[in-house]
Amino acid sequence: MTESIGDLLPGMRRMGLNRRSTAAQLDLTYGAGYSESTGDVYAFPATGMPARNAYQLIHDSLKFDGDPALNCATFLTTWMEPEAEKLIVENLGKNRVDIDEYEATERIHRRCLAHLHDLWNGTPGQEATGTVTVGSSEGIMLGGLAMKWRWRQRMQAQGKDTSRPNIVFGANAQVALEKTARYFDMEARLVPVSDKSHYALDIEKAVDMIDENTVGLFVIMGSTYTGHFEDVAGLSRALDRLHKEHGWEIPIHVDGASGAMIAPFVFPDLAWDFRVPHVASISTSGHKFGLTYPGIGWVVWRSPECQPSELTFELSYLGGVEKTFTLNFSHPACFLIAQYYQFIRFGRSGFTRMVNACMYHARLLSVALEATGAFECVSDMHRPRGQFGFSEATRLAASNLFAESATCQKSGADPSVNDVYNYGQPEVAFRFSDWFIQKNPNANQDVVSTLLKVRGWIIPNYPLPPDRGSIRILRVVIRETSSEDTVNRLVRDIMWATQTMLESLTKPLGEALLRPLPSTVSTSDLARNVAATHKETMDDSRRNSHWEGLLGKIGELKAAASSAAAVIDKEAKKTVYQHSC
Repeated sequence: MTESIGDLLPGMRRMGLNRRSTAAQLDLTYGAGYSESTGDVYAFPATGMPARNAYQLIHDSLKFDGDPALNCATFLTTWMEPEAEKLIVENLGKNRVDIDEYEATERIHRRCLAHLHDLWNGTPGQEATGTVTVGSSEGIMLGGLAMKWRWRQRMQAQGKDTSRPNIVFGANAQVALEKTARYFDMEARLVPVSDKSHYALDIEKAVDMIDENTVGLFVIMGSTYTGHFEDVAGLSRALDRLHKEHGWEIPIHVDGASGAMIAPFVFPDLAWDFRVPHVASISTSGHKFGLTYPGIGWVVWRSPECQPSELTFELSYLGGVEKTFTLNFSHPACFLIAQYYQFIRFGRSGFTRMVNACMYHARLLSVALEATGAFECVSDMHRPRGQFGFSEATRLAASNLFAESATCQKSGADPSVNDVYNYGQPEVAFRFSDWFIQKNPNANQDVVSTLLKVRGWIIPNYPLPPDRGSIRILRVVIRETSSEDTVNRLVRDIMWATQTMLESLTKPLGEALLRPLPSTVSTSDLARNVAATHKETMDDSRRNSHWEGLLGKIGELKAAASSAAAVIDKEAKKTVYQHSC
């Protein structure tokens, strides 16, 4: 056949659709001359490139990103089921705010709000007041803005000055809370944290900062730093006393970015939500423990009265009369739809199973790390209810409790196993123990964090909030995708990184890195085996032999000995490069 498709379809020839340039005919994925290095990547491109090349260029450059599954720093969802992803792709082009055009999507929106209103113990039978947002940060800002407007209305009704609003929250706050104060012209009164307050909001100090110009308080269900839940009910009782003394009406906005999708399932008896009188609004991240990809959050108010009507706008230029009170206007509908999928896919029992598994793995990691003697946890979610802070006594109590509770859980959907543990989210914040620092005064957690990247892990090392900023902690967030195998490998790699860091203090780092992890040593049950090794109180003289014994369990001691033997006599004259060969 000699005719081209252009000959058969003359219309295509007239439009030039059958013409291909020489460059296009030689359009190879590699070797076609397309590269970011051929021009100024910050200038808008003068010409385009074939789709295949554009895709491959971006695809390859993104390989330099870390692996989301090994990113222990993030709280965000990094995996969803294929069916959920299919719904996302099918609805990528929908704009959530166009409710006249996408009526079915708006019904899903209202259902999700009703689900959250019910989950957070809103008034039965009352229509939910709230909205989807692009994340919990927008939800926090809307909650703070509503509290400011209600405060201003009260002050104006009393003929008082409204020029000096302030808002109170702990110094452990995530940056979105500080943004709310700064962007909406409120004085941010940061409450110092301490060991006594578990590095979270100190209620007594918070109450001392409140006056008649306080628009409200932000209370955090799940501190970013250490995972502790702040005492919402305790603060509400303190606000009751202030109301009796001064007549001040001080509302609470709960920042439940993570905790609002954790507490209802594993701590159902904990009063932190609309059961607490002063709670006016709650925000959460759908893309954290709501199990949806990034791009979705929620804010729900107790009642319509808590959400000032002046903040609501009506518009008609999308085809019908619509109401909006979000900071962002256009919003992808696909993640809202994916959130609804997760709600009906898993329900209460499914979410409980998921969070229970996360809590178990976080407790296993905590107990195993403390059993090494080299680390102590600043987080307390693995300790018996009412016990806080690290000591030999609390370490042993946590270890014994974990061993006992791990065998008596009735089912994955049973939240009662958590009744004996402290409140908190599945987050492990840890640091070198005092003994380890005394023995190794030059030990450096930053080096451990960097070495873990060699193994693929992303584990941040950062200071605690102001007033306790001299303490630096490593943090691991346990998410849905974590498993016991993940914890086993993580314990092994943390021990490897720590021992390699110690060796780098006395020899070149390159030489310390010559000894890789032995591939023949199984990590099966490693975390549980490590956790079970330290069942009695140890003095400093026994801790060193204990650490060496644990290294032997993962093959470290044997590998270290063979490495030392390799650098004697004539071998000692070899370079690090020669050793590596």
